[in-house]
Amino acid sequence: MLHCTSLPGRFGIGDFGPCAYEFADFLHAAGQKLWQVLPLNPTGYGDSPYQCFSAFAGNPLLLSLERLRDQGLLQESDLAQAPLFPENSIDFGATIQFKRPALRRAAETFFADASRADRADFDRFCEGARLWLDDFALFMALKDVHNGTAWTTWDEEVRRRDPRAVREWTIRLARELNAIKYWQFEFFRQWDDLKNYCRQRDIRLMGDIPIYVAHDSADVWARPELFYLDNRGNPTVVSGVPPDYFSATGQLWGNPIYRWDLLEADGFKWWIERFRASLALFDLVRLDHFRGFESYWEVPAGEATAIHGRWVKAPGNRLLSALQNEFGELPIVAENLGVITPPVEQLREEFGLPGMSILQFAFGTDPQGASFRPHHYSHDLVAYTGGHDNDTVVGWWSSSGAADSTRSAEDVRQEHEFARAYLNFHGDAEINWIMIRAVAASVAGVVIVPLQDVLGLGSEARMNLPGTVSGNWKWRYRPGALSGELSARLRALTALYDR
Repeated sequence: MLHCTSLPGRFGIGDFGPCAYEFADFLHAAGQKLWQVLPLNPTGYGDSPYQCFSAFAGNPLLLSLERLRDQGLLQESDLAQAPLFPENSIDFGATIQFKRPALRRAAETFFADASRADRADFDRFCEGARLWLDDFALFMALKDVHNGTAWTTWDEEVRRRDPRAVREWTIRLARELNAIKYWQFEFFRQWDDLKNYCRQRDIRLMGDIPIYVAHDSADVWARPELFYLDNRGNPTVVSGVPPDYFSATGQLWGNPIYRWDLLEADGFKWWIERFRASLALFDLVRLDHFRGFESYWEVPAGEATAIHGRWVKAPGNRLLSALQNEFGELPIVAENLGVITPPVEQLREEFGLPGMSILQFAFGTDPQGASFRPHHYSHDLVAYTGGHDNDTVVGWWSSSGAADSTRSAEDVRQEHEFARAYLNFHGDAEINWIMIRAVAASVAGVVIVPLQDVLGLGSEARMNLPGTVSGNWKWRYRPGALSGELSARLRALTALYDR
């Protein structure tokens, strides 16, 4: 598991350039068959890939400037202007400040000099993506006009999408709309090239579908009737989860809640198109917060925490039936973590969806912890050492407690003592490789390991700390970290357990 933003490179953030291909070569040399990424959509609040401006669009920050140079859309001098970015983290503000003007120059060059074939490809893309592209482009252009403020603060006519206002702004912002659409065209073209390169090396790509969309998104602005909003467009109820391992006050995500009755009334067309878009990008997808498709935690807007919420029934079986009727067998991994009840597991089993298990959760005091121990695994399972919301294995092992969860120092001591007994190791053995071996040796049909755990990195490489809104999603691995010795070690372990 490695998000594309975590790749190394010269331009402040990982992208679809040479380092992505080098990582695919590393996976191939290590005998790996699956590369999991986080959502690739354009990030908004907190730079989180789970709070995006669109559920359909791609993040233009992932575009490779080197590939644009190779196409003649940028000059070497454009690339030479890059400042000296940090090697192992992302400064999102500085990266956007440098990369956006470069992408604008590439768009201008494309429309000035593109071949007839490239223009025809662009026109075909725009027509094929019309379902979401026009709304997304106008939404992003209007955000620029309004200095990045949320759409609920815009003038009433465009906030409410008055047809006359939409027409006038579309004409006024025509140049900006073309640039935004071009970046989407190029995003999907670069991703397809990388996907084909992986496919030639027998590597499948696994994506991620967040259950919710961001309030400040083209999705909500374009289809406000599908969400519980007041007459100003603000949510009346929001998403989250009750108190859990990560937080004694729960997690208040703040996304607007779906009007499931209206989504169902037209046959779940919005969800079908969302899946269609994701399955065009990926070979299989992780369906985030699967338990929310059976029942979801609804919190009144304005609450400071997620404590005062309630469980509300969701039409997950009817949604999954509609998806199954449209796509056949569903290439979905159900993220069934958290407060999981028998009806949630019944829903997953009814549609034959593999669940997930996180080995870090196997040794604590949580009553559900026993289910995360490898001797309870089934073949129909995807096993992880940790996920993007966990600390790295080395960071988890080094923790004294409380910083990242509800664990006390005594809980941590007992957890470590039990883990040593269960995993049968003593002294200063490499805990990351002990854990990787434990999941690899299990009967789980699929095993996925965050690259941070393969590299044996500590908490400095953690991707996300749930319940916090800053300092996350920044980690990148350093150039040269993927050694031949590392790939050989991973390949040997993979072969040893017939993976």
